[in-house]
Formats: sequence, structure tokens, C-alpha cells
Amino acid sequence: MQVYYVRNIMSQMKDQLFEEILQARQRVYAVGEPTPLNRLNLAGVDAVVFAKREDLGPIKAYKWRGAYNCMAKLSPEQRAGGVVAASAGNHAQGVALAAARLGCKAHIFMPRSTPAVKQNSVRMHGGENVEIVLVGDSYDAASAAAHEFAEAHHLTFVHPYDDLATMGGQGTLADEVVMSGQGAFDRVYLQIGGGGLASGAACWFKKFWPNCKCIGVEGINQASMKLAVETGERRELPYVDVFCDGTAVRKAGENTFELCRELLDGFVTVTNDEVCQAIRALWNSLRVVPEPSGAMGLAALLQDWDAGKIAPGEKCLVVLSGGNMDFSQLGVVAARGGVRETNRSLRYLRIPMETKRGQILKYLSHIPAGVQLMDVQYGRIGGDIQYPVFGVLGTDEQFEQIRVGLAQRGLEAQDVTNDDDVLFRMISYDRVHISHPAFFVIEFPERPGAFQEFMSAMGKYANLCYFNYRYSGESVGRAMVGLEFQTREDRDACRKLAEQMRGTTIQRIHEMPDDVRRRVLDSMSPATQA
Repeated sequence: MQVYYVRNIMSQMKDQLFEEILQARQRVYAVGEPTPLNRLNLAGVDAVVFAKREDLGPIKAYKWRGAYNCMAKLSPEQRAGGVVAASAGNHAQGVALAAARLGCKAHIFMPRSTPAVKQNSVRMHGGENVEIVLVGDSYDAASAAAHEFAEAHHLTFVHPYDDLATMGGQGTLADEVVMSGQGAFDRVYLQIGGGGLASGAACWFKKFWPNCKCIGVEGINQASMKLAVETGERRELPYVDVFCDGTAVRKAGENTFELCRELLDGFVTVTNDEVCQAIRALWNSLRVVPEPSGAMGLAALLQDWDAGKIAPGEKCLVVLSGGNMDFSQLGVVAARGGVRETNRSLRYLRIPMETKRGQILKYLSHIPAGVQLMDVQYGRIGGDIQYPVFGVLGTDEQFEQIRVGLAQRGLEAQDVTNDDDVLFRMISYDRVHISHPAFFVIEFPERPGAFQEFMSAMGKYANLCYFNYRYSGESVGRAMVGLEFQTREDRDACRKLAEQMRGTTIQRIHEMPDDVRRRVLDSMSPATQA
């Protein structure tokens, strides 16, 4: 009897949500137009993939739909009193836009750490109708303060996800997909923060395409909904990664939990690196750069394709849920995105090598054909063995070639791809073990062998003691190179040779000034001046 009661409640909730989406169709287009579907051309993926372009909406994200629908449903008296919301990003912009269009006051609580660019976007959309209140260091703190303010002043709180009216607004994007004529889709990947988008879209898709698999997507350290569904109860995550800040929710919503448990066919969790690779794939296909959470659906699809879970020719949909990328985050995305191909991956290998002249260059000259060098981190330390780190892009077969080649020389590489010191480029260096150093910044053609040509010429005078290089995607490579010399005369001769090579073997070179070099060396070791 109890099971029947629960099922009946769920059926009523789904019917109510479906009705909310129907009603939202009459409201949301007062502030925005339907967003397009674009076909994606993905290297190595033999499936039909479309992206729903929510980054082209009025706030460059889908959140305007739910915020406006929720506020448009309020009575004139409720709107006259004003509304309260909490958000660090897109929901805040949606509430601000709705407040301006509906002529009501919105008190928007945001964490104190919210970047100025996001605060400015809220003010741009809301104008005089918006008051921003900065409080706390997290969304949870801002949300708690917003609820307290709303209760104390008897104002309506506009929830970012756990409200059927909000979910109904989000579900209108699914209606546009159904009406596009591109369906039916075999698979749909839906980002989950609190679950409003996934609930609304899955409700609509399941109604019209019962055989469509609706898959929830969460960050690997954000998976509060997956945890709730697996354990049967909503639990608060002890830690939430905020790289994909649009989906960083510590605890699944009460209503969205019930709906996602009923409507979703499964979950995929994605890493930040997979998200960066998906952003690069979207750039390659559409020349767009979404915010990290906006690319999570594609990251999950690519993961499923690589795992063989998607059959060739299957029709798949991903939601490009937002394009409000913080410009300062682009460098991190580019560095971690690598070059995504179905059979190549980026790995960082720490390889022990004897402290002898030319050892690193000898390794570089024996990199298997087709392997791309992406990163080198090396600084001379004490002892008979050195530990340079090489970031290389290759196939499993090529990595096996590297392993076998090293084993033949009595060496074994350690995979340090996820080590913090590698991620933050902590390059060890001890000046007490070098003599008469000189540091050069060089630019060389980004092609195999270019750097080796430079070092071969330098080799008669110098030994490599420092190497800091990272692939940037440009036609030239840039590296900081430290060279040590047996005598000052060798160092002076090398400087002259470097000048002669400018514009030929290398495109540009300049030496670190002596005062800077001495300051850097002094910070590395308390030993006597080299």
C-alpha cells in the first residue's frame, strides 16, 4: 500500500511538472527567443551529436527560463514586495533580467568571493531593480543569509532549482528540442547541479520519446545527486570542487532528488580535465568557448564513446548550458585540455636519469614517432640521479614503446599526471650543484628536433641544468633554459654563439640579467655564490 502511495505521489509530481512546462511556454518567450541546435563534428566519434545552444540565450545560459517563469507566476502583491535569490552566477543574472522585465525589486545574495565581472553582469541585466548583497565565502553561506532575509521581511525566495515553477521554465529548452524536428534522440546528457535542468528536461523528453536515455552528468567531486540516488537519501558532500562552478551544489534538492531518481536512466561523473577536453572539442567544432559546466554534457558523451557505450550512428544530444566563461580561467582550460583524440592521452612521466651531460637530450631524441612533447619540467638537484618530468601526448602503444625503451636502459618511468607538484610546476633546483650558470629564454620553431638543434650547438660549451617548457599551441615554442659551464670562458663563448644563432636555428633569445639571475639563485639555496 505504501509503495502504491509513493508511486502515486511521484506520478502526480511528474504530471504537475509537465503542466508547469506547458504553462511556461506561454511566459518565457517574453524575454528570450528559442535557442538553436547545432550539429557537432567530433574527431573520432561516429555518432550523430547535436548541441543545444543555451549559451546564445539572453543571459548566455539557460537559467533565465526558470527564473522568469517562477517570478512571472507570482501575484502582483508578491512581486510588489520584491523577491530574494542566492546565486554566484547564472541564476542571479536570470533573476535580475526577470526583475527588470517584471518591474520588481530583487535582493540577490552572492558570496563575497564572486568575481566583479559576474556582479557587473547582474547589475547590467537588472539595473535599478537589483540589490546585490555580498555575504559569506560560499554559495551555502549566501543561500542561508538569503533565506533568513526573505523570512524576516516576508518576501518570496526564488529557488535556483528545487521549485516546480523553476523546473518548468528549464523544461522549455526540451520542448524546443522536440519541436526542432531533429529528434527523436537516443541519448540526452543533462548537467546536474541541483537538478532543475535534468528534472524539467527529462520529464519532457520521456513524455514524447519514452525510449530516450536521459543521463545525468556531474563533476566527480560534485556528485551529490548520484550519491542521493545510490543511497536512497540526500546527503551533504563534505567537499565540493568549484572548477565547474555552475554545478557546484553540496546537497541534492528535495524535489529534484525524487524526480531525478524516477526520470534518469543513469549517471556519468566527469573530471575537470575531461571538461577541459570537451571545451577544446567545442572550440574545434563550433568555435565557441563555454563555461566549464556548459561543457560537462559533452565530456560525459566523449567518456561514454571512448568506453564503447555509444553505438556508431546513435543520435545524441548535449546541452551547452552556459557560455559565461571567466576570461582568467581560459589559461587553465587550455593547459589542461590537451588535444583530445580517441586514442591519445596526455600523461606526465617522471623519468630517473643519470647526472651526465646530454641525458635529457638523448631521451628527447628517442621519443617514438608521432608522440608529441607537451611539457618539460627539470631542475638540477644533488645526487647521481636526476628526475625530469615530461608531459607527452600519445597512444597506449606509444607509451608501451617508451616503457620498453626505458627498461632496456635500466630505467622506469613513474606516472605523475595527477601529482600536485607537477600540476603547479614546482621545479626543484639547487644552485650549489652547478657552476657558472646562464639562463636563456628562447623561442624556437614548434617542430620536432628544433630544440635539439639548439642544444647540439650549445653542447660543446654547456650542460643543461634547467628546462621549463610547456606547449602553447603556437607556431613557436618558448622555454626557459638554464646552462652550466666549466669555465667563465665557455660561458662567454656560448653567449656569443647564442647571439649568432638568433633568427636562424632559434627565432628569439635573450638572457636573464645577472641581477635577476643572482636573486633567483639566492632564493634556491643558501650555498655560496655559483
